[in-house]
Amino acid sequence: MLDAPSQAEWEAQRREAMDAMPGVIDQVGLPAVLLPYQQRTVSLLDSVSTQALYIEKSRRIGLTWALAAYAVLRAGRQKSAGGMDVMYISYSREMTREFIDACAMWARAFSIAALAEEEFLFEQGDDGGDKAIQAFRIPFASGFEIMALSSAPRGLRGKQGVVIIDEAAFVDSLDTLIEAAMAFLMWGGQVVVCSTHYGVDNPFNASIQDVLSERSPGEHLRIDLDDALRDGLYQRICLVKGNEWTPEGEAAWRAGIVKFYGASADQELFCVPSASSGTWLPSPLIDARMTIDKPVIRLTLPADFLQRPNLEQRSLVAPFMEQIEEELGGLDMTMRYALGFDVGRVADISSVPLLAIDQKLRQHEALSIEMRNVPFAEQYAAVELIMSHVRNRLVGAAIDATGIGMSIAEALGRKFGLREDEEGSGLVWAIKFSEDWYRVNMPPLKAAFEEDTLALIRDDDHMSDLRVVKVIRGIPRRRVRAAQSPRPRNQMKYLPAKHFGRCG
Repeated sequence: MLDAPSQAEWEAQRREAMDAMPGVIDQVGLPAVLLPYQQRTVSLLDSVSTQALYIEKSRRIGLTWALAAYAVLRAGRQKSAGGMDVMYISYSREMTREFIDACAMWARAFSIAALAEEEFLFEQGDDGGDKAIQAFRIPFASGFEIMALSSAPRGLRGKQGVVIIDEAAFVDSLDTLIEAAMAFLMWGGQVVVCSTHYGVDNPFNASIQDVLSERSPGEHLRIDLDDALRDGLYQRICLVKGNEWTPEGEAAWRAGIVKFYGASADQELFCVPSASSGTWLPSPLIDARMTIDKPVIRLTLPADFLQRPNLEQRSLVAPFMEQIEEELGGLDMTMRYALGFDVGRVADISSVPLLAIDQKLRQHEALSIEMRNVPFAEQYAAVELIMSHVRNRLVGAAIDATGIGMSIAEALGRKFGLREDEEGSGLVWAIKFSEDWYRVNMPPLKAAFEEDTLALIRDDDHMSDLRVVKVIRGIPRRRVRAAQSPRPRNQMKYLPAKHFGRCG
């Protein structure tokens, strides 16, 4: 667990803090309705400058309760005062029920003219038709309402207002859901993304990092268990339960909670995402294997490339081929080589890593090329150039033949021989991706990362490619990319050379 105060240290800190605030214990019976961290959340949301707020938090600190208070304040206002609909989304029916109950309580407490709380079936726009999802709502006399919806992104279509995504790390398709919610900002809406962490590679943590690094706009709050305790969480628990608050009691309660969560305490209580939440290769492990400092050779051709004169086409491709030849000229031909080829054309890029295999069977990425919007003839020429140069030292080439790559796999197979099994003599393996393929071939690849038998070219895009491999239904495979992803993903990046049969 992270370096946190011990039970004795926490008791001393809390006693010192209370001694510094005379009379505060006597006032515990008349506290502010919202604790300071809850007040900060509502205040920040109530600011006209806050369009998007991302909150990473400890579990069960009452932040949903504070968000419910804000939802009532916002939906209960007239339009001229900034009132608007509030939509609440989470991953479970129980959480939505709890949120609506909290909103109903706040509505009564604020004496806002709310209509009767009701349950209804909500039509989901064009995609709904006669299909509907069960949802909850509280309509207000202002004309606005609080609605609890499913986590399906289509549920936000045709709506406007405040969107609260609670326990966002556990929501399916969070990337797509946030994309849909952000459309609300165009007309003055607001987006709140709040959650306990669920792994370092979870889309929620990725969103937090984007905001902190200013890659994405938005405000950020972090509230861990100790922050909440300093702001009076345990004192409030004592008040509700009718117990007397003491520093010793708080320290013992804190120690018990930390002990209960055990190895998960950092993530569940202290906003430190765990190394993996279904992610197959942790980022630190990938980074540790990216030890080769050389460029990835990239070629992007214009959309009208095929309509241009032949001479111009050759001039656009020639520098790329020359750079490949230059890299090939520097290869150590005492080593053996293995090649992978992930074929793309329009939606996806084509990727070609060439791995060198040393005497100890350690694999080094000797060459890497990427091609975007490159016709198949030019792709074939580039890969054929590489394979011809290392042919006498080549143990095999794995070609993606699941779809459009089949024609290139066949063409290369005609020249270098198709490989049907490990006993065959051909150099080209036409790979057909399937669950069985992933189940058999991915574990050895992960072992190569873990055992430090694989050294890769350091490249940010390739880091992203490797991070999209997730454990889906117990099988490591590529996660389906979100629509309009800035970088099309590769199905196959690196296949350990021992799969080609001649290395062992």
